[in-house]
Amino acid sequence: MAASISSFDFKGKRALVRVDFNVPLDKEGNVTDDTRIREAIPTVKKILDGGGSVVLMSHLGRPKGGPASEFSLKQTISCLKKLTGNAVLFAADCVGETAFTMSKNLQPGQILLLENLRFYLAEEKGDPIFAKKLSDHGDVYVNDAFGTAHRAHASTAVIVDFFPGKKMFGFLIEKEMRSVNQILNSSQKPFTAIVGGAKVSSKIEILNQLLTKVDNLIIGGGMAFTFIKAKGGAIGSSLVEAEHIETAADILNAARKREVNIYLPKDTLAADSFSNDASIQECPTHDIPQGWMGLDIGRAAIDEFVHVILKSKLILWNGPMGVFEMSKYQSGTRAVALAVASATQELGAFSLVGGGDSVAAVNQFGVADQMSHVSTGGGAMLEYLEGKKLPGIEAILNE
Repeated sequence: MAASISSFDFKGKRALVRVDFNVPLDKEGNVTDDTRIREAIPTVKKILDGGGSVVLMSHLGRPKGGPASEFSLKQTISCLKKLTGNAVLFAADCVGETAFTMSKNLQPGQILLLENLRFYLAEEKGDPIFAKKLSDHGDVYVNDAFGTAHRAHASTAVIVDFFPGKKMFGFLIEKEMRSVNQILNSSQKPFTAIVGGAKVSSKIEILNQLLTKVDNLIIGGGMAFTFIKAKGGAIGSSLVEAEHIETAADILNAARKREVNIYLPKDTLAADSFSNDASIQECPTHDIPQGWMGLDIGRAAIDEFVHVILKSKLILWNGPMGVFEMSKYQSGTRAVALAVASATQELGAFSLVGGGDSVAAVNQFGVADQMSHVSTGGGAMLEYLEGKKLPGIEAILNE
């Protein structure tokens, strides 16, 4: 049985905490979205306030199995200092001799950040020897990295073997699990899922899983065009996954049998090139002229989607409605973000938002704090919703 962070006595203990500081950076190495770091702070403060010290470990980006300055976690230190109000020590190698000396001499109230775990291929391979080395940095282990909980990596799933009776979840993972379980187990109706993004292929499993639970399924973004094509529509030069047209048709049929309402965009904001400077026109989604591509949902689709969202009591949102990174094509995603916020704040709905683009959208439109929960792990959240067992979660639950 896992220990509980709420009741654990951290006095005089070094807590080795797996966090997810895989955050976006600008060209100067500044953190542009501190959500994941900010969400780890309650766990860090709990340990420090309890008389312990904290050794933080994380990955950043996808380095090719060796050190690279653009993937150094050193770039997160100023953000971490600001959010904790503490000095932060930094070890330039997560398993180097200096790093072990630093963690060994850590005093209560101090924070040490280790360099990027993925500078070693052994991390993603789940190498037990690497995991054993990492375990020497702490007396207790805390996993607070929901974004990597679906990976069987050395620092998430293998390392727990070296902390019998002294392994636990941090506050963030506890909150993530509560929020997903509320979506899975709630009897509140209507339940509406909003699924967007570019590709159907990455969402097949979650769409099939959602059909067993939701009353309404709203589909937007580039993936909507594969469904429109499956219904015989003309989609011009819009994104389509030809090999998944049949899959889309199967999902539409399954929804009909289960009496789930599927909402596809009635109209589309189409452009003559993938550019903020393109010429644009609104047209029916099933009748987009050749040479034009849908880059956002149109006004009729916005009205319909917002109407459905505002009647919902349970809302899951994963994926944008269009290319909202370009100002010309952000109306649909903004309208959905504001509608989910209104349903939550004014009408008492429970809302769960997850997936990098959806999280970026609620931050961009200033409504992140108006959602019931904004998940820090898109892939992990979807796999958990699909009913899969996540290695990083299971490793702690199973002693």
